[in-house]
Amino acid sequence: MRRSKVILIILMLSFTVLAVRAQEEPTKQTFFLTFIPNIQFAPVYVALGSGAFAEANIDVEIEYSDEPLGVDHIAANERQFGLISAEEVIKARANGRPVVQVYEWFQKYPIGIVVSDASGIESVADLKGHKVGVPGRFGASYNGLTALLSANGLTEADISLDAIGYNAPDVFCVGAVEAAVVYINNEPLQIQQRADAGNCNGVTGVKVFPVSDAVDMVSNGLLTNEVTIAENPELVTAMVKAFDTGLHIAVNNPAKAYLISLDYVENLPITAELKAALETASAAQDEFLATNPDRAAVAESRAALLASLKETFDAADLIQFEVLLNTIELWDADQLGLADTASWEATQSVLEDMKFVITPIDVTAAFTNSFLPATGS
Repeated sequence: MRRSKVILIILMLSFTVLAVRAQEEPTKQTFFLTFIPNIQFAPVYVALGSGAFAEANIDVEIEYSDEPLGVDHIAANERQFGLISAEEVIKARANGRPVVQVYEWFQKYPIGIVVSDASGIESVADLKGHKVGVPGRFGASYNGLTALLSANGLTEADISLDAIGYNAPDVFCVGAVEAAVVYINNEPLQIQQRADAGNCNGVTGVKVFPVSDAVDMVSNGLLTNEVTIAENPELVTAMVKAFDTGLHIAVNNPAKAYLISLDYVENLPITAELKAALETASAAQDEFLATNPDRAAVAESRAALLASLKETFDAADLIQFEVLLNTIELWDADQLGLADTASWEATQSVLEDMKFVITPIDVTAAFTNSFLPATGS
């Protein structure tokens, strides 16, 4: 009898240990990204490098591939999470695929039109009759161009549209187009640097007309599917919180974000001197953040850091760090991750005008704010 009790106790302890180990075993997730490794994915790298995913008990492996493939995988529940554009979410749901954005990553649409500041083009309306380069009649660039033209009383027929691929700096700086549709966080910076070096066909400066100044469209966000939301809401909550943590760190301490990203993005510009400067800046920023500065003060600190770095380092060393800073301006908001119905409706309206969506969807089913951390990270 005593021996049976001992065996029973041992078995119960064994089951308890196994149960604890099962609870501690991290959930493996393949996180889908729609481009090659790039500093613009810094929030994901920071969530990895800072331990935010590990703290959420999620073992993340990054997968880079084409956006339509990511949508297909997530819709079929072959992947549970990825960073996907809202346009693709709307088009997918219009075709009966149950994908849902659970975190609005970009708060401003990243597309705009760049022109020379000496071109005489002072507004989008002034583009009438001019040659405008666009990567092609697809994707965010084309959607953004259509929205920007429409908001200013123009259509594609009012301009001479030239498909130039993703070569805007090259094409613009040889004078092949008078304006170019660009990602505003990156390509105007490249063009300006060529102009500063005297390598842009006489252009000395540029101006940019952002889509977000005219239309509040939704851009990229964290995507999952209805099955995951219904069957594993705890995983969705954990994933959102980890990503939110990574995004907050990137927004508030870009020096730290850049340093962490070095482990995930090959060929990011870095020298021993720049690394040391960023390490010093990162530590100083942590001390500054401990004083609980407001959003405006944090933005000022980012600008001050760039100005300080430019006193020591040349443009080539700082270009990707400056891309990060420019991109942060597109992410930043009073509450990170928050989506609203009006911007989704505006985005769907553009897709309807372009005949990419024939039967409108209920956009309120395409996104949810239910998983956002109550007070951020």
